[in-house]
Amino acid sequence: MDWIIDLFKTGGGVAHTVILYALVISVGVFLGNKIKIKGVSLGVTWILFVGILVGDLLMRGGIEENVAVINFTQDFGLILFVFSIGLQVGPSFFTSLKQGGLKANGIAAGVVLLNIIVMLALYYGLRNFIPAANNLPMMVGTLCGAVTNTPGLGAANAALEQINQVNPIEGGVPVIANGYACAYPLGVVGIIGSIIFIRILFKINFQNELDNFNKKNNAAAVKPHLMTVEVANAAIAEKTILQIRGFVGRDFVCSRILHNGHVEVPTRDTLLSNGDKLFIVCAEEDAAAIVAFIGNVVEIEWDQQDVPMESKKLTVTKEDINGKTLGNLHPSSMYGVNVTRIYRSGIELFASPSVILQVGDVLTVVGPGDAVERFAIKIGDKKQQLDKPNLLTLFVGILVGIIFGMLPIEIPGMSMPVKLGLAGGPLIIAILLGRFGYKLKLVAYTTNSASLMIRDIGLVLFLASVGIKAGGNFVDTVLNGGVHYVWMGFIITVVPLIAMAVFARMKWNMNYFLLMGIMSGATTDPPALAFSSATANNGIPSVGYSTVYPLSMFLRIITAQVIILMLCS
Repeated sequence: MDWIIDLFKTGGGVAHTVILYALVISVGVFLGNKIKIKGVSLGVTWILFVGILVGDLLMRGGIEENVAVINFTQDFGLILFVFSIGLQVGPSFFTSLKQGGLKANGIAAGVVLLNIIVMLALYYGLRNFIPAANNLPMMVGTLCGAVTNTPGLGAANAALEQINQVNPIEGGVPVIANGYACAYPLGVVGIIGSIIFIRILFKINFQNELDNFNKKNNAAAVKPHLMTVEVANAAIAEKTILQIRGFVGRDFVCSRILHNGHVEVPTRDTLLSNGDKLFIVCAEEDAAAIVAFIGNVVEIEWDQQDVPMESKKLTVTKEDINGKTLGNLHPSSMYGVNVTRIYRSGIELFASPSVILQVGDVLTVVGPGDAVERFAIKIGDKKQQLDKPNLLTLFVGILVGIIFGMLPIEIPGMSMPVKLGLAGGPLIIAILLGRFGYKLKLVAYTTNSASLMIRDIGLVLFLASVGIKAGGNFVDTVLNGGVHYVWMGFIITVVPLIAMAVFARMKWNMNYFLLMGIMSGATTDPPALAFSSATANNGIPSVGYSTVYPLSMFLRIITAQVIILMLCS
C-alpha cells in the first residue's frame, strides 16, 4: 500500500495534482448538494472551503505543491468561467438596459456602488483601530465574499498579480480569498435576511403585490385579438393589404386568406376582392375600426379548408443564415409562409423584416405544410447540429479577450496603466461576441448544457485552486483578526441592499416580487433567487433577476479590478 500513500504525499507530480483537484472538487460538490439550511445551500462554494481545509493539511504535512501548475489552473478556470458568462449574458446585455429595465438596473448599479462605498468607509474609518481593516486588498476580498461574487474575486486577484509583476508587493500577494471565505456564508444570509426585512418593514401582502403586478403588466401589454373578417367594402376591392393598412390607420397582421375556396398565405402586396375572408390579428382596441372598414366578422374553420395551415417552431442552424435579416429570406413572397415570433436566449423579438437572425434563433412560422417544410430546409432546423460545440468562437474569443485584457490603458494620475486583465478582457469580448458575433460570421450560440458545463468546469477549477493556495494561512488569518471580516462583510452586504430597496419601494412603489429578484440579481446570488422564487411561488422574481444580472455581473468584475488597480498600486 506504500505506492498509494506516496501518490497522495508526493507533491508536484501530475497524478498527485489531478487526484488533489478531483478530491477537492468531488467533496465540495457533494457537500453543496447535501448541506442545506431551510432549502438554501452554498452550492459549489463548498469547493473553496474544502480546498482551504486540504491546503491547511498539506502545509501541516510539509507537502509542497507545484505552485506554477496551480496558478495556471486558477487563471485558466477563471478565463473559462467569465467567458462563458459573457456569452450567456451577451444577447440580453444591451436589451436589459432599455425601456423598463432602466429603473431595475439603476437599483442594481446603486447597490454595487454602495457596496464599494461601505467597504471603503469601513477601511478608512477603522484601519487605525482594527489591524485587520488596515489591509485594502483583504477588504476587497471581503467585499467579493459579502456579495457572493466569485468572478469579482478572480478579477481582484488577477489585478494584484499584475501589480506584483511591476512593483513587487512586500510580503507577497495578499491571499484575499481568505477575506472572501470569511464573509461569504453571512453574505448569503445577509441577502436573504434583507429580502425578509423589506417584507416586514413595508408589511407586504403577497396577494396585493401579485394583483398589482398583473394589473400593471396587463394594462401595459397590447392584448391581441384574433378574428376572421369577410371583405364587404367595394371601395377596397383590388387594393393591397398594405394600402388597406394605410386607409384604416390601424396596424394588423393578416396571416391567412380564403380566396375562391382556396387558402393562401398573403403578403403585403396581395390584392383583395369582395368575398375574401381574412384571418386577422390586431390589438383588441383596434378590432372594431378594422371590421367597420373591411366588412363583417364571420366564422371559419380554417383547419378544415383545402390547404391546412400549420404553425411550427423552426430553429436557425445554418451558418450562412447567421447575420442575415429576416427580410433577406423573403419568407412570404418566396416561400409562402409568415414568421410571427422570434425567440433568442429566452427573449421574444418582434419578427420585423429588419431583425438580424443568429444561429440558435427559434422562429414561429405559419403556412401550408409543404411551404413550412421548404422554409425549414432554408434555415436548417437541424437541432442536432447545435449540439456540436463552436470551438472556433470559444478560443478565438479567448485569444482576443486576453490580448484586449493585457492592453495598457493610461489614466492620468495613476502610477501605472490599467489593464482589464484575465477576467475583464475575456468578459467584455464574450459579451460583444454574444451580441454582435454574427457580423464576423462567428456563431456564438452554445447549447445551455454545454454553456453550463464550460462555466462550471472553469468555476470549480478556480475555486479549488484558490482554496488550496489559501489554506496554508487561513487559520492564521482567522486567529489574527479574520473574525472582523465576518461582521464587516455582513455590513457591506445588508446596508446597500436595504437602502436601495427602501428607495425603490418609496420612490417608485416597486413591486416586492420584482424587488426580490433585483436584490438577488444585484448580488448575482442564485441561492437568494431560489429562496425568492420559492417564497413568492411565482416567476416574477426571476424576471427581476434576469433583468439586472448581466449589468451586475459586469460591474462586479470590473469594479473589483479597478479598486485594486487604482488604490493598491
